[in-house]
Amino acid sequence: MRSGASFDGRRFKCAAQRNDPSDRPCRGSDGVRRRKENMTKQTIGMIGVGMMGHGIASNIVAAGWPLFYLHHEGNQSTDDLDQAGAKRESDASTLVSKIDILILCVTGSREIKAILTGEDDLVAKLRPGTIVVDCSTGIPSETRRVAERIAAAGCCFVDAAMTRTPAEAKAGRLNLLIGGDLEVVEALTPLLETFSENRFHAGAVGAGQTLKLLHNYVSLGTAVVVAEAAACAAESGIAAEVLVDCLKRGGGYGAALDRMAPFILSKDVSAMRFSNANALKDIGYYQSLVAETGARHEAAKGILAALEWLNHNGHGGRMMPEACDAFREAKMAP
Repeated sequence: MRSGASFDGRRFKCAAQRNDPSDRPCRGSDGVRRRKENMTKQTIGMIGVGMMGHGIASNIVAAGWPLFYLHHEGNQSTDDLDQAGAKRESDASTLVSKIDILILCVTGSREIKAILTGEDDLVAKLRPGTIVVDCSTGIPSETRRVAERIAAAGCCFVDAAMTRTPAEAKAGRLNLLIGGDLEVVEALTPLLETFSENRFHAGAVGAGQTLKLLHNYVSLGTAVVVAEAAACAAESGIAAEVLVDCLKRGGGYGAALDRMAPFILSKDVSAMRFSNANALKDIGYYQSLVAETGARHEAAKGILAALEWLNHNGHGGRMMPEACDAFREAKMAP
């Protein structure tokens, strides 16, 4: 049914397998274009069918790709996937024995390592030529170490971190921030197009995760600033409608405000279903990244401190917009 990780009946190797240090090994576009033109819909495996992963899986199945997914208690309801033709597997080793491309959509580096190189050592069970696509948010240096293990097993690794929300995942309009061998990324593009609107190839393996952490530092950090401002405004007697209108018409406007404003105005969290616990994780990952570079990160320390307060005071499971109220509750707290 398959020949390695071939897209036109011939197996190809990623840069790490070719001992090619370049992340752009393709010499011209003709070969990649032929692969894409002749590409058959290979069998996809998915681990992580949560708020983001469910939308990804739905779009893959809707586009006609064969899909196996791992059953897990953390998944969203998968009845609709089953009805659309996706196949449920209860064992990861069985799942990877049936697929050509494995998509991972889990919380972060700890979960990726546990799945791929943990007790079950899933890497050792991958079929030669399998492509692993990591859509999670991770620490780039750890991502690169996992990718080396996968390359040593005769497989390829691409990090394709996501931005936007579960609503965009459901609509097939995610942004993907991609790191990996250009030839492999080009060959994956027809699959990635089923669930993304914009794709940014940032460079070699780990570059996608790096770009994601930079993005999330700015976007989540801005959301924390908006939440603190909203709390201060409420305690100062400024009407929520006036605050939001003022910010929208000035320098305070941006995507973070659009996602926080529905809660500020009417306690609606649907525009930003992202927990304070996940925000703490991502900003913690950014701190690890920036520490490795030696760049200053004084503002990041303040954002991290605010998120640590939220998580240490029982707000970790709440969505980020709810920090607007949590910070008001903190006015008498140390």
